[in-house]
Amino acid sequence: MGTGNFRTKFIVNPASANGSTQKLWNQIEGVIRESVGAVDASFTARANHATELTHRALLDGFEMVVGVGGDGTINEVVNGFFNAGSLINPEAVLGVISRGTGSDFIKTLGIPKEIAAASRTLCGHAVKRCDVGRFTCKGHDGSDIERYFINIADFGIGGETVERVNRTTKALGGFVSFFYGAVSTLLTYKGKRVRVRVDDSYEAEKVVQNVIVANGQYFGGGMWIAPRAQVDDGLFDILIIDDMGRLESFRNIVKLYKGAHLDHPKVLYLQGKTVVADSPDVVLLDVEGEQIGRLPARFDIIPAAVKVKVEG
Repeated sequence: MGTGNFRTKFIVNPASANGSTQKLWNQIEGVIRESVGAVDASFTARANHATELTHRALLDGFEMVVGVGGDGTINEVVNGFFNAGSLINPEAVLGVISRGTGSDFIKTLGIPKEIAAASRTLCGHAVKRCDVGRFTCKGHDGSDIERYFINIADFGIGGETVERVNRTTKALGGFVSFFYGAVSTLLTYKGKRVRVRVDDSYEAEKVVQNVIVANGQYFGGGMWIAPRAQVDDGLFDILIIDDMGRLESFRNIVKLYKGAHLDHPKVLYLQGKTVVADSPDVVLLDVEGEQIGRLPARFDIIPAAVKVKVEG
């Protein structure tokens, strides 16, 4: 069937799905090949390698890059679409074969998790032009970091949760791994004092549990954290969650999976194009399931930046 006449490169993270992508690659490739024909694949070997491979593929004239891995891999691929602050090819297309622990990004766009169905999606002509977030923050060594994200970034308890999750096995799957990580972190987490500004419409300094800057709707292995978010409206959905006690946090954690938390009195829901935050405390960032750095940070929306292959 082919991939909609796009010259296509597959970027494969063999360590994804707790290492099973490498073990099962021959079978996975066979399933993909049934739908798209020949598979031109490159394999990642280290952190940020997917960004380098995507960058090279687009400069070599590939028109679609398919990330085979989890949300962290997709994040690296999205970063490879950019060079020196600009898109390498504004018409290039992102495809996704999800092999991750959380697989949160595909939930918002309705991209199938099952490999055969996801492969058939690559053969269609339907694309959605999605917004992308650009952020700057501090690395743990004090260096300046500038990167992009297509789903969700957050800071506070989220950053400490993903640090814990990524230190342990993910063999139990996304929901269990992230739920256990969230509960374990809640037992010891103390709220952080942050100063947050959203566009010119909101500015406050307060003790928070977490601040979410969302383009997509889901994170943390299935938490429906931003149920109103749209990936193509040119706006972030921002949730500022005030500090709360452990008992209150545990009592409300199920609401996060149901998207039923926006009316909680300690949840402030905003929309905006720019979020700026800093803190006297060490506040860690979670960007698409990876612990990238810490505050201070700035987040800016780039409207309609990247085409994504969707069903249709």
